[in-house]
Amino acid sequence: MIRVGDTMIPMARTVAFTLDGQPASAPEGELLVHAAARHGVFIPTLCHDDKLEPYGGCRMCVVGVEGSPRPLPACATRVAEGMVVSTDSSVPQYQRTLTEMLLAEHLNPDPGGRPNELVDLAEELAAEAPFILPDAKREPYDDRNRFMGYDPDACILCNRCVRYTQEVMQCSALSLEGRGPHARIVPTHGYSWLDTECELCGGCLSACPTGAIYEKFEEGTERPERTLEKVKSTCTFCGVGCQIDLNVDPETQRIVKVTSEPHYVSNEGNLCVKGRFAFNFVHHPDRLTEPLVRGEDGELHPTTWEHAFRVAAEGLLRVKEEHGPQAIGVLSSARLTMEENFLIQKLARTALGTNSVHSCEAT
Repeated sequence: MIRVGDTMIPMARTVAFTLDGQPASAPEGELLVHAAARHGVFIPTLCHDDKLEPYGGCRMCVVGVEGSPRPLPACATRVAEGMVVSTDSSVPQYQRTLTEMLLAEHLNPDPGGRPNELVDLAEELAAEAPFILPDAKREPYDDRNRFMGYDPDACILCNRCVRYTQEVMQCSALSLEGRGPHARIVPTHGYSWLDTECELCGGCLSACPTGAIYEKFEEGTERPERTLEKVKSTCTFCGVGCQIDLNVDPETQRIVKVTSEPHYVSNEGNLCVKGRFAFNFVHHPDRLTEPLVRGEDGELHPTTWEHAFRVAAEGLLRVKEEHGPQAIGVLSSARLTMEENFLIQKLARTALGTNSVHSCEAT
């Protein structure tokens, strides 16, 4: 038992099992794919996402389990006492065959430089498409929204995007349409993304393993996404403090997209439409990139940060001396981090001596 506040929560019982001939242990009920990873054994997956419920659709993670008549999906099989698991017998051949089957109807393995986990897996397993199915071409889909596009020929129908909208966002924005080679992902009922419950948060985009769902403003680019430099930052659009990665083109030094990782606090990789897509203001020509101070001519002139701080401090102190500290008001913003807002109120109360501190979001 462990104590969380005033509540005692039972700890999961640890069970022993065998992994590739070696003794191993894991909390009872842990997914095999996670238990194997903790013991240094990588099991490839395509349809699995830690945010989503176990699915076992692509079967890429199959492992041999003693006593089972057929291989079992590690992403949907839980560890049990005495289980004997094998990942290195006939399993690689199963994975290679499954990869070849997916490649046979995967007409666009390099969708605009976006990462493609299927291609990565094919390279690791030395798998190639034995042929291309004659009816593999899927009907293209265009949408009038300006943020996200969908390439059916890059899709492997793993259903991660559909499950993300249903399980994480709790909406019915996407669904599967058609059967067999004609199947594809579409907004519900074939509507536009704009006409469904979709909030254009881009969560389905981040869940896609092959780049089939992508940012429209990146359409046509040949620059590999993995060459972008990631700079970790905090989203400024509200006070939640979502952690983001600014993906910067090393040649132009411009932000080209925003992503987030599942282990980031407090958003766990989830973003809203502003956090993911509204970053172009950074490069807007009207954005101030240097401090300005009003001169004796009444016009604003560029200056150094040291001079700007000195002018601001002298002005605040002059108002305080002539009219008292309560004549000064400080306006903060929820777009700042919690730490920055704390420093602003501390500056107001301790340095300026005023309690007139307000936030524009509190109105």
